[in-house]
Amino acid sequence: MFHLNLGVHDDPTVHLTVLQLLYTYDFPTVIASASTALEILPVALELLFEDCVKACVKFLEAVPWSEEEEKRVLSLIPLLREEESKELLARVSPGEDDFYEEMLHGLIEKAMYSQPNMAFVKVFVAKLLRDFSSRESARRVLERAFDANLRIVKESLEQYSSPDFRGDHNETEAIQRLHLHTAMTNGRHLLWLVERMIELKVADLAVKQWSEQAAFTVDLQKAFRDDAWRNIVPGLPAVMLRCTCKLASAVAAGTILSSRQVRMKLVKDWLPVLISCKDNVSPMLPSHKTLYLELEETFLRIISTLPMSDAQVLLQQCLSFSTRNVEDCPHLVTAFNTWFRRASQPPQMENLG
Repeated sequence: MFHLNLGVHDDPTVHLTVLQLLYTYDFPTVIASASTALEILPVALELLFEDCVKACVKFLEAVPWSEEEEKRVLSLIPLLREEESKELLARVSPGEDDFYEEMLHGLIEKAMYSQPNMAFVKVFVAKLLRDFSSRESARRVLERAFDANLRIVKESLEQYSSPDFRGDHNETEAIQRLHLHTAMTNGRHLLWLVERMIELKVADLAVKQWSEQAAFTVDLQKAFRDDAWRNIVPGLPAVMLRCTCKLASAVAAGTILSSRQVRMKLVKDWLPVLISCKDNVSPMLPSHKTLYLELEETFLRIISTLPMSDAQVLLQQCLSFSTRNVEDCPHLVTAFNTWFRRASQPPQMENLG
């Protein structure tokens, strides 16, 4: 068999095909698949057959590639001139350093604001975050989204809690409803973000921020004392408490290692919100009761990690956890037993000397 040894391909039929194209120029008929273009291209380059090279590149620019074909394209790009490889390179190479994170951030935005299949999109984006984000890139994009949504929720509740009554009553009421709906929508987004941050072990800054919301928690308590939210966003208290419970549970479990100050402020600021919800949210659904109990237990576990002076103050605020039957609140009994057991111990500082 006749064999052209051009040093670029072992299959002589490919060389013969390229030689035929020198005479026929029938590129559309011959170059009909990515694999064919990839076989012909190196031979055309070796023979300096520019028109054939252009035809192969043009075809490769326009069609999808398999993963194996993409590897072959990448190996051939260095052999092409800059203007020839520009479009191929643009497909496989990000042009900016933050390209990767911008994609992840865009996916998170779509997950939160896509309609109507938001739940399905969130599940899929959560998988992408698990599979493709490094810990640091996940941290940056999730913190960015968390900051933005927390700011919206805070501003909405602040405006709801301090309304401007100078306008028409109906207009004011409509604006108030909008503030509550905005807080609820973005509160749900916050909960999803918190879950992702905990899952990827990047929630330490979120916990710190959540512990620094004294003004926000006051606005929440004001809102929950008002009856308007009941018919507009009845799920708002549960969403806010679920965010708190997720973060607090991660702290109590040691998944997030927070400083004493953060742990203390987390309980100090959010405990009144829990108490306000228990006092003002009725009727209490079974799911609410379970959530309240879980958060009570979690707060008490965190309190047990604090210095006794801090625990003393916070435990007194937890008396509202008590029930008609003492046996029904073992978590509260255990917390006070622990504090009094420690209080009865002789001071240890003298022994340290």
